Amino acid sequence: MSENIHFPSGADGLLLNLNEEQRHAVTSKQVPLAIHAGAGSGKTRVLTHRIAWRIAMDIDDARKVLALTFTRKAAAELNHRLRGLGIRDQVAAGTFHAVAYAQLKNFWREKSLPEPELLTNKSVFVTKLLPRDYRSIKVLDVVGEIEWAKVRRIGPQAYAGMAEENRRNIGIPSSLIGQIYQNYEDLKREQNKVDFDDLLVFCAKAIRSDRSFAAAQQWRFQHLYVDEFQDVNSVQVELLNAWLNGNENLCVVGDPNQAIYGWNGADADHLVRFGTYFPGGEIVDLKQNYRNTPQILRTATSILEDTTFKANRSSGSNPTLTHFSSDKDELTSVAQRVRENRGPNGRWSDQAVLTRTNTQVEALARAFRDVEIPVRTLAGSSLFDRGDVKRVLSSFENNNQPLTELLGDLHAGFDEDEEYEIPARQQERFNAFSEIRLLAKEHLALDPTATADGFLSWIKSHIRTVTDISIDAVEIATFHSAKGLEWPTVHLVGLEEGFVPISYARDADSLAEEKRLLYVALSRAKENLFISWAGERSFGDKEPIGRDPSRWLEQIQEAINSLDKPLNKEGQIDQIRKARSGKTSNSASEHPVKTALLSWRSEHAQYASLQPYEVLSDAALEALIQSWPATIEGMENIPAVTSHNIQRYGEELLSIFRQFDPPNIDSQIQRAVEGDSLLEGSEGQIISDLKVWRIEKAAGKPAFTIFNDETLRDLAKKRPENLDELLSVYGIGPAKAEKFGQDLLKFFNK
Repeated sequence: MSENIHFPSGADGLLLNLNEEQRHAVTSKQVPLAIHAGAGSGKTRVLTHRIAWRIAMDIDDARKVLALTFTRKAAAELNHRLRGLGIRDQVAAGTFHAVAYAQLKNFWREKSLPEPELLTNKSVFVTKLLPRDYRSIKVLDVVGEIEWAKVRRIGPQAYAGMAEENRRNIGIPSSLIGQIYQNYEDLKREQNKVDFDDLLVFCAKAIRSDRSFAAAQQWRFQHLYVDEFQDVNSVQVELLNAWLNGNENLCVVGDPNQAIYGWNGADADHLVRFGTYFPGGEIVDLKQNYRNTPQILRTATSILEDTTFKANRSSGSNPTLTHFSSDKDELTSVAQRVRENRGPNGRWSDQAVLTRTNTQVEALARAFRDVEIPVRTLAGSSLFDRGDVKRVLSSFENNNQPLTELLGDLHAGFDEDEEYEIPARQQERFNAFSEIRLLAKEHLALDPTATADGFLSWIKSHIRTVTDISIDAVEIATFHSAKGLEWPTVHLVGLEEGFVPISYARDADSLAEEKRLLYVALSRAKENLFISWAGERSFGDKEPIGRDPSRWLEQIQEAINSLDKPLNKEGQIDQIRKARSGKTSNSASEHPVKTALLSWRSEHAQYASLQPYEVLSDAALEALIQSWPATIEGMENIPAVTSHNIQRYGEELLSIFRQFDPPNIDSQIQRAVEGDSLLEGSEGQIISDLKVWRIEKAAGKPAFTIFNDETLRDLAKKRPENLDELLSVYGIGPAKAEKFGQDLLKFFNK
């Protein structure tokens, strides 16, 4: 066992309070190992206990463990938990970029090479390379294109062709962007600068090209762990393989259902087909949820194909879905609800408001500050904006003293190892300097010979991600930035078409990713979940425009409606599946083609050692039956079917459909009116007639894109006879009224 490590209960004590799945994941001696960990399944707990257990069993040497994360906050949390398990300051943990940067700084120093300056703001650098006509409006788009290309290892010369092949269009000729990209790389080289993407490429190149450097790094880190493995891109996998150099001692943790960075080059296939990339590996599934109440878990998983999660928390309140007439009403009501949920003695930081875009975050933050609710955003105050922190760190500039000798300067006047009460007026200062000291210790774990100046340049690479956590405030964040976090209470706002899914998500892959992103947002709530959307919204100084609810709100509402019904486990899953595939007719679902497709899927899954849904999801299977494609092009228009499905299985699927005759439209109409016959009086008949009308209007598209079921029920109840009455119906705004108002008023006035 490594020195200075003490496990009070021994290795067996590390297995206490783990469920069977978790215990297997912790103790499995099979490597490489992939742990598929659903949201709230104890992912970090399992990862840290596996590290600690293998150290306790003398399988791993703590001094040679490297844990890779995707955020510095995750690295800090991992180190904090390891210390709680008895491991003190020996395990190196950090992001891919932080580890690569620390290793490169050591490489440059050993080789007496001039250290490049880290380029932390590409926008300023790229602006001067743009034609003047584009500088004010296109710089962020061009930066995004350069980043898109670099994480896919697409060079400047190949950019134009690849951009056209992938239908990239930002309003600038792709050939011009390719030239700007080339100039960007040339200028960096001339000025001896590197960007974040370069760090990974340069580190892998240094390991491949310098034997002594490679041997040192591969000896230094022999036991590798990777968190959030669904988010790795090809460059990160290349660097990971360089570190491993054939070493099989690898454990990764991730969740395919939380793969939300495909737009940024991430490829969840590395996790889904782990055994293909790392032969001989084992995959372990964690399906028990410990974060969410059963009500929140069932609501969140209602939009997934995988409904095998089990809630372990006690029952709580049902989530709510609220429609506001305007974005102003939504802002006012959400702010009021946040204040009410805090109560007189609660903490603001127990709540988060999540939204899809950064623009929405800024609007919400302004509105909350106007009513004196403290807020925190990722784009807000950084820890390094504090004057007291700036003053101390300024002394580190151009200082070549060993960082270990200067740790004493990073304190707030209190010994953090002593246990006594910090005066309230000093608590924020104490918290801030504790965070800086933690950063310093993380850097020393990666580079024990670090200097003060080296630490300062390294710490600047974290300025964008280290927020000031010393104040009590409501977190306002995008869905993306909320991944990996959780709060007792979460408010999801702006769930409208154009936001959820985002307007530019049009192909099957991007729509599937948007759905997973919504699942991530829903599953951040531990106890209370509030969902809302607005019937009209203002953008800038323009007049408000009508908005439609997100296409996924209907099935979420159906899931919420079913929460109070006394269903057994199988019944709950069946109810969610029915809500999710509401556009599929019973006759289509029972068609013989489904049996043939299920058999085909099962055979492929067995052959490839996959779960059936990993070959073809239930939603994709149902959507195929509903659409009944005759060509590959027809498949490309089915949102649930991915390009991977089409490329790999398209012709096989078409051959199956050609063996059967498709169901006719009458079966869809029959399905539309089923269930309404139980309603008494004319209301049930009106809903049935409206559903038939809705299918005809949909013309082959999903029926809920016209109106969802809640709108039909409200129409049947109110029976509007004029425009004002029509606009009072749930889900009908000016845009819907203009498009369908005449038909509906004729319907109720006939």
